[in-house]
Amino acid sequence: MAASRDRLVIGTRGSKLALWQSNYIKGRLEEITGLPVELQIIKTTGDKILDVPLAKVGGKGLFTKEIEVELIAGTVDLAVHSMKDVPTELPEGLAIRATPTRVDPRDALVSAPGGYDLVTLPHGAKVGTSSLRRVAQVRALRPDVEIVDVRGNLDTRMRKAESGEVDVVILAAAGITRMGWAERISGYIPTAQMVSAVGQGAIGIEIREDDEFMQDVCAKLSDPDTFTCVTAERVVMRRLEGGCQVPIGAYARIEDGVLVMDGMVGSV
Repeated sequence: MAASRDRLVIGTRGSKLALWQSNYIKGRLEEITGLPVELQIIKTTGDKILDVPLAKVGGKGLFTKEIEVELIAGTVDLAVHSMKDVPTELPEGLAIRATPTRVDPRDALVSAPGGYDLVTLPHGAKVGTSSLRRVAQVRALRPDVEIVDVRGNLDTRMRKAESGEVDVVILAAAGITRMGWAERISGYIPTAQMVSAVGQGAIGIEIREDDEFMQDVCAKLSDPDTFTCVTAERVVMRRLEGGCQVPIGAYARIEDGVLVMDGMVGSV
């Protein structure tokens, strides 16, 4: 069982980005605890269903539920998530206890050679995204463009634009940068123009609430400002009862000791 402390086991999705994030946390854990750390790859519903828009799949925890089952069972000690994928209501007995320092929360554009931004996109251009939050904000800014649902891993979605299948795709800047592909970004969208997803750019560590050992470890892993801001964003999401089916965005940051937040609720 993973409860023994001769090692730690991380539950993670198997995508390249998920594995990058989990390996980053693995390194941090080994530094903090001195224990060997293993990854256990777990396929989630969101990984299995790639031909249906997320908003139509329904349910919550599309990228987390199966990992949480293993966490509750004790076969893994912690789960590593992209915070934007984590529902605001967690299974009983589980909690997000750490968020390392957040990176770029903005959305980014990837386009065919030549490059576009939201202003220079030609009339009728094809914009690829699977996010209702992005759809709502693109339609408010550019009602003349065509929205195309794109699913698949990060590289697959980027190639749809680079090959000309769509004119541009909109993705989280953090994921692209973490994969070392920043040079493929054709432009960034300011958060004042497109409000980020709740938790975008942040990694979350989920543990069992009664695991005192992991609570102590998480205290050393977490960045207090990031944790405060992401928690505030999730409170907004919870109050609005949002998920993949509702276009909601929230981005909080600390400015001169004060928490400042931008938010949006849209329709599509």
